This record gives sequence, structure tokens and C-alpha cells, in this order.
Amino acid sequence: MDIRTNKKKQRRLLAVILAAVLILGVCAAVIVLTGKAKADDIVILYTNDVHCAVDEDIGYAGLVAYKRWCEQNTPYVTLVDCGDALQGDVIGAVSDGEYPAELMNRAGYDFAVLGNHEFDYGMEQLGRLMEMTGAQYLGCNIRYTGTEDAAPLSRLLPYKIVSYGKVKVAFIGVSTPESIVKSVPAYFCDENGNYVYDFYGESGEELYRRVQENVDACVKDGADHVVVLAHLGTDASSSPFTSPELIANTRGIDAVLDGHSHSVIPCDIVKNADGENVLLSSTGTKLCNIGRLTITAGGNIQTGLIGTYPETDSEMAGCIESMEERFEAELTKTVAVSEVALTTSSDSGMRLIRNRETNLGDLCADAYRAVSGADIALVNGGGIRADISAGEVTYGDILSVHPYGNTLCVVKATGQEILDALEMASRSCLPDADDGENALGENGGFLQVSGLKYTVDTSVDSTVETDEQGNFLSCGDSRRVKDVMILGEDGSYTALVPDEIYTVASHNYLIKEGGDGLNMFMDNELTVDEGMIDYEILMTYLMDGLNGTVGEEYALPQGRILIK
Repeated sequence: MDIRTNKKKQRRLLAVILAAVLILGVCAAVIVLTGKAKADDIVILYTNDVHCAVDEDIGYAGLVAYKRWCEQNTPYVTLVDCGDALQGDVIGAVSDGEYPAELMNRAGYDFAVLGNHEFDYGMEQLGRLMEMTGAQYLGCNIRYTGTEDAAPLSRLLPYKIVSYGKVKVAFIGVSTPESIVKSVPAYFCDENGNYVYDFYGESGEELYRRVQENVDACVKDGADHVVVLAHLGTDASSSPFTSPELIANTRGIDAVLDGHSHSVIPCDIVKNADGENVLLSSTGTKLCNIGRLTITAGGNIQTGLIGTYPETDSEMAGCIESMEERFEAELTKTVAVSEVALTTSSDSGMRLIRNRETNLGDLCADAYRAVSGADIALVNGGGIRADISAGEVTYGDILSVHPYGNTLCVVKATGQEILDALEMASRSCLPDADDGENALGENGGFLQVSGLKYTVDTSVDSTVETDEQGNFLSCGDSRRVKDVMILGEDGSYTALVPDEIYTVASHNYLIKEGGDGLNMFMDNELTVDEGMIDYEILMTYLMDGLNGTVGEEYALPQGRILIK
């Protein structure tokens, strides 16, 4: 059989399948490449959780090529993004989000919503980024209660109605109320520490009511179809603010295009408050798919995902290449100066940061505590990977220190849980008191700390018990870690109280995943949930907390961990 004839038959078969889908009013839960739009079809292309992956998978060059292919078949093509586009990789970090924002502008995005990580650059920078993308940002549930006339998010609209010929489609933006705890809470406050931004997140009912008000307003304004651009996700941990819960508690929405949970959903059908079908779709993350929603002249709606596309736009590809060259140059730029050498290892190559306090460990832990505002900070030595020499400190140096891209978490913990974490981290791999550099071994879970100090008595045998996977189970009455003291706001130390609640800053690997067997915080209440990336935390502390200079106070370990 002739290959071209076979492809034609495949296209005809797909057309029949899609026609049946449209007749039945059900969405296309398939990967679609060959379904051309008709001249009067409305095509909405959507992305979510790109996280700066400008050249991965389909990439922006493939997205633009596919968009232009759609525009050859219908004039009614709209490109939207459902949040977390501007943060997540080094190209965003070195430019404060400006490089990916510039690429979004070149791609021709029409609408976008704010994901929780868009806020990681702070409100002032976010306002600039919104302008740079060229997209109209939508957010019906973001409220500013401050007194400044020109708030950074003043451009934000709750919704926008677009006329495609005689058909009107309303786009409503919804951002997750989790944004405050999944970014940096301080960014949502005024200079006095009072929250001036919120997301109608006091309860699920408050969010649903706010969205319903905007749906009703769109229908009143003549919208034939209502499409919600959401950054809510489907994770149970996000309840009651998930997209299925939003659909189930509202009416009048035709489709929800979603982000936040990185879910790959070609199409789900969710019943709304009236028992009617609403389409739900999400593309995954990092441009592994492009979403396509089609509204036909007959009013039928379908969604599907484009998983691959063979063409790329040469102009966009060239722009990305040029930007990556600029990005590489940024890595050599100086962001701070260190008056002292900051170390992880001894001259002989022993990785001291895995069995004792080091000055670089102090610096990294201080960064977590300063940026988060937590009572204490814990950073595993295995997550601090390179030295910083005295002199100029570059972006590249910081990325070498924290290469894993772990994200900031802050948890409420009892003093007893903190004691257990310190005991678990100190159970082995510690030098004997008179052994100098010679150590019993290395433990990547050894904790560098900020906001507390303590003693480890190596003459006491560890009584820590772990399961077969090495996770903490319990500890006996005999403990190595003693005299644990918490640093107060006045600079004095007081004894840690086992029954008292403290806030502990670390990262997702330790807090949420129980990395290195430190599982004692995994079920605790989070006050910051996967906010700023680790290298951004260190950069922020160097530039803002230390005003660009690491001084003599970090010349030596500061005596937070005494080993005897």
C-alpha cells in the first residue's frame, strides 16, 4: 500500500472518530496531531507549568510552529498559559524571570494566570514581568487590600470576553490560594508585616462563590462559552482548592484548563453543581505537551494534547539560542564578594560538611532562616556540593553549591521532633574529639543548622533505631545530642522545650520526602510549601541579607555544633 494513501486513510479515520466525539459532546482524550481546524472553529492552545523549560520537549519553537499551523486553518486562535511559566530553572533565576517573559512575548501569548511560583520574584518584579510577557493576566480571586494606589498587580483583570465572529468566549483566571504558602509569605505583606494580598482562600466555599460571581457576570455580559484558566491542580493535598472541587461547586463553566499539580490530563469529564459535564484538561509540565481546546461552529467543545510536533519556528529557535548564550554569560557575572574562603572539605578532600559544622554550612543554613523567617533552619550536608573561594562570587558558583533545585519548605514542629532530627543526623559519621580531620565516615544527612546550637557527645553510643530503608523509627533514653539552645530575637539563647512548637525551615527533600531518613516532619503542618528554589535562597541572602558581601563573621564555623 502506498504510504501517502495509508496516511490519508488514517486522517479520515481520525476525522470520523473526532466527528463522533463531537456529536456525543465528549472530549477527545487522545493525542491529536492531524486534526485540522475548520475555518470557523475556535482554537485555544494552552500550556501550564512550563517552569522555564524554553527548549525542552516541544519547546517554545515547536509551540510557535504549531500555533502558526493552526492559524493557517482558522483566524480564531488564542494562546494561553495557566501559570508557573517564569520560574523553575537557571534561565529564570539569573534574569529574575525576564528571559522567559521575553520568550512568552515573542510566542504571542494572549492570556495568562499567575501560578504560585510567579510570586517568587517579589511583587515589584512580578509587575514588570507581567508587562514584559505581553499577555493579559487574569485573576478573579486575587485581592489587594493595601493602601498604595499603584499596586504591582493593578493590570490584573478578573476575566476577559473575546468575540470570535458572532461567538463570545469568556476567559476567567483563578490562582491557587496556596500561593501564599507555596511561595514566600513575606512577599504578600506590606512593610509592617500585614498581609495585603489574599486569594479568597478562607474556605473552599469562599473561592467557589467568588468564581461563580465572575461566571455569572460573564454570562450576563453575553458570553456563549466560559473557559476557566486555573492554577489549582488535582492533588488531594490541595483540597478544597482543586479544580475538580471548583467544578463540582459551580455552574456555567464549560471547560477548565488547569495547572499546578503537573498532571497530564488530555480530558476528564467532571460534573458541576447541576450535574452537567465540564471538561478538565492539563498538559503536564515543561512543555511535554501542548493543549488544544476546540469550539466548533455548532458549539461542541473538545480538548486534547499534542505530545510531539515535527516542526519548529526558526525565528523563535534563533531567539532561544541567542538567549541561552546570554544566559551562559550571566553565569560568570559577579553577584557578591566573599572576604573568606567558604568550604565543604579539608585540604585532603575529606567532606567535612557531612560530619561537622563548616562555615559554608553556616552560611547556607542562615540563608534558609533569613529568607523564610523561621525560628531555625536545617540543611543536610549532602545538599551543599561545592566550595566558594574568597573573592568574587558568581551565579555559577552559587549553582555549584546548590545544584539540585530543592525548594523552600517551612514546617511547624515540636521541640521533641527537632531533637529527634538532630539525634538521627548525629548518629554516625562524626569525628572523635581528638581525631582532628579523621572521621568515622560521612553522612549526607548530617545537618548544618541556623538559629540553634548544641553539643554532640561522641562517647555515647547512638540509640537511634531505623527501619529496613533507613528511616527513623525511635531513639532510646540515652542520647548523643545535648544542651540544645534556641536563638531568640534579642540574640540570646534559651533551652529548647520538647513540648513547644517551633518553625523549621529546610527544603522539600528533607521536610516532605523524609530525605536521609529524617521523616519526623513529613506529616506536620506546612507554613511554606515548596517555595523558592535553593540557589535562589542563597542568592537572595547574599545580595539582600548581606548586601553583597560575605564578611569575616563567616571566616570560621561559628560554634553552633560542639563535638566532644
